[in-house]
Amino acid sequence: MTKVMLKHFLGDVADRLFRRTEKKARRHWEEGFFFRSGFPSPKRIRLFLEDLGPSFVKLGQLMSSRADMFPPVYIEEFRKLQDRVPPAPFSEIKAVIERELKRPLSEVFADFAPASVAAASVAQVHQAELFTGEKTAVKIIRPGIARKIREDIEVMFYLAKKIERFSRTGRILAPTNLVREFERTILKELDMFVEAGSIEKFAHNFRDSKELYIPKVYWDYTTRSVLTMEHIDGIKLDQVDAMKARGIDPKEIAMIGLRSFSLQLMEFGFFHADPHPANTIVMYDGRVAPVDYGITGYLDEAMMLQIANLLLGFAEHDYDMILDALWEIGVIERETMELKGFQLDLKDVTEMFYGRTLSTISVKDVYDQIMQLVLKYRIRLPRNILLLLKTFIQTESLGKILGSDASLLEVTRPYAKKLIQRSFDPRKIGKTLAKDVRMMNSYLKSVPKFVHDILEQTAAGRQRLEIWHGGFRDLYEKVEKAVNRFTVAIVVCAAIIAASVVFISTEKIMVLNVRLFGIESISLTALLGLIGYGIATVLGIWLIISIIRSGRM
Repeated sequence: MTKVMLKHFLGDVADRLFRRTEKKARRHWEEGFFFRSGFPSPKRIRLFLEDLGPSFVKLGQLMSSRADMFPPVYIEEFRKLQDRVPPAPFSEIKAVIERELKRPLSEVFADFAPASVAAASVAQVHQAELFTGEKTAVKIIRPGIARKIREDIEVMFYLAKKIERFSRTGRILAPTNLVREFERTILKELDMFVEAGSIEKFAHNFRDSKELYIPKVYWDYTTRSVLTMEHIDGIKLDQVDAMKARGIDPKEIAMIGLRSFSLQLMEFGFFHADPHPANTIVMYDGRVAPVDYGITGYLDEAMMLQIANLLLGFAEHDYDMILDALWEIGVIERETMELKGFQLDLKDVTEMFYGRTLSTISVKDVYDQIMQLVLKYRIRLPRNILLLLKTFIQTESLGKILGSDASLLEVTRPYAKKLIQRSFDPRKIGKTLAKDVRMMNSYLKSVPKFVHDILEQTAAGRQRLEIWHGGFRDLYEKVEKAVNRFTVAIVVCAAIIAASVVFISTEKIMVLNVRLFGIESISLTALLGLIGYGIATVLGIWLIISIIRSGRM
């Protein structure tokens, strides 16, 4: 680790000392902050991650989706990271399958291809045939990878904490949160039961679809490290000429993708988050079959509704609706954000793209410009929103490959309207009210117990109860000033009265002989009276000045 760090970060220092860093990158305004704060150059970070191995490459791929944290020049560099590793030897894969399924490979499959059809850092895929004659695709977790990934995650946390401790930029980026997100994501990929469950959910959601086909899971041959699913024959999504040769219209395939994506977002709240050509097969009968379900995203009902409002707001140029949706999602804060400037900037970015089809618009360009706003206004986007934006970009790129002339907003508009209308359904409202009543009943039942526990712990000295009325602070200060002035006024009056009484007293105590201003003698009583008048005069003048300064004369 130390050797790799020295290799790349000392090289980065040399690049900067001798001005070898790309001028274009250094002129980029977003990167300027990173360079001035000592953050390594994008290329050096990419090379550093590649040298550290597959786990760090996947971390870099996650970083490439965090455009709310890194400037575009860094994002572009992170996107170059490829999850390419040589496949594990067949003997090791065979050992994993036999250990997981607890029987020899020859008793599980009638035929099993030793060469993998796809290999990545976490798993690889082999074709096989069951004794029933059914063709399958078998996805196997690479041997020893789980332990290696956990060790790498420990190193990631160590580095992230060091960066946060010694770097101002690190404290702003909070890399430990990024590592936690990576840990949560990668550990799901290590469990084939999670992916099998995702396939089953999609199969249930699209059970009546005539456009989308979801492969079958063979649960008898599936474990935590082995996933056996139906093999889909067909054409890869980027093989447009092969589709046309089969009489399949690529534009219609693009529309199937857009319609199914709209359903996933605004009907089911569960979406396929990695729809690239290698993960999607066009069957010979024209149906579309996603075949890799390792990355999926979830939206709850509230989030689905706000996404619908957001899409509808963009489709209808309603920026108040857009801001309300962004606020409900938690993207913007009305109290701390300059909303007028953000609204104008957002309008400038998006208006130029209205009415254009997928063939003339780049969602990636829109995404990059919106992310510049995100950086400018210091917005942190929730993970599911970032995943959704990434999926939008991939869906748009597939549409371009297929030559689609559809408008993304126009395709999603009816689904968004339907979802919004459904939220006003009386049965839906009644169900929501019933849920709220149940929650309120639960809260009311628990309040007495909580109060009793707090009072009991307070009485036993285990807790301290503090009550602070912050709303009365200004009133308290005003009352305090008034009382202080009233007290001073009373003191002034008392001083004048006491001085007068003493001054005119016929009793003379300790007559002193003085020769000052024509006075030959003065008694102690008269002197005390004069001092009293002096004190009263000074306090009276101070009181008048303070009242005049307060503007409340």
